[in-house]
Amino acid sequence: MELQVFGHLSPDTDSTGSPIIWSWYLNEKKGMSASPKLLGEPNSEALFVLNRWGFEKPDLIQGINANDSVIIVDTNNPAELPENINDADIQGIIDHHKLVGGLETLGPIDITIRPLACTATIMCELIGDDKIDMPDAIKGLALSCIISDTLEFRSPTTTIKDREVAEWLANELNIDIPSYAAELFRAKSDVSAFSDTELLRMDSKKYPIADLNFRVSVLETTEPDIILDRKKSIINAMEAVCIEDTVDHVLFFVVDILKEESILFVPNENIKSVAQKSFGVNVVADTVVLPGVVSRKKQIIPNLKL
Repeated sequence: MELQVFGHLSPDTDSTGSPIIWSWYLNEKKGMSASPKLLGEPNSEALFVLNRWGFEKPDLIQGINANDSVIIVDTNNPAELPENINDADIQGIIDHHKLVGGLETLGPIDITIRPLACTATIMCELIGDDKIDMPDAIKGLALSCIISDTLEFRSPTTTIKDREVAEWLANELNIDIPSYAAELFRAKSDVSAFSDTELLRMDSKKYPIADLNFRVSVLETTEPDIILDRKKSIINAMEAVCIEDTVDHVLFFVVDILKEESILFVPNENIKSVAQKSFGVNVVADTVVLPGVVSRKKQIIPNLKL
């Protein structure tokens, strides 16, 4: 039976590229039959990367069938996977996020969760000496994933290993990392094709705080003014997202990649209180700047308080 390899809902560059990388490895080096899948439409940067390296967009799947053979990458959180994920035959997990719990498997499986900034970095480590045989297009995907997830090494999640692997890939491809990163971030910043509700869901995760449920959304950009110009309509769209996604509030962080700071939208008194208690800032308007805050995993989620 063919293995389906996929990442999380609302796929970013890592969750789009890593299923392709791992499917290549399984097919070409392990003699298995595997195909990459997506659980949603990729963001603008991920679409740019697919086109840049000559890949068709993987098939989108709405769900899975009981006993489908799957490998999960870039998440281990059931909330970011198909509702019936525990009906599948999960054969492996490759991830760089904290262990959430809740997944059930039919038998023992291979699990690799490492404290690195990017799933693609872990995959390059697992592929080992065989990575020299990766086609340039696969190397390009891996490099793109690492640059994206580390914000070109600006993110506090970046490790020495992420940088080493990225530099090896760039050398293999004869690519200048700063120049290529600028291309990626331009593509990431072009959100003109997305509605306000799509922006709020594009790179987001549900997260409980005490007895409330939040959708914590991050939009990374080198042109924050484009998003701020849509502030009023985005704030208005938050109510619809709360109703449709059954959450109490939306936390929307616009990450300014170049200034290495976040701008949090503050639509009401509840979010004002969260901002002040979580980040120690004084909120006097419907946005607040959070200097140095660029990582949801290390700087946003761990600090959230009611």
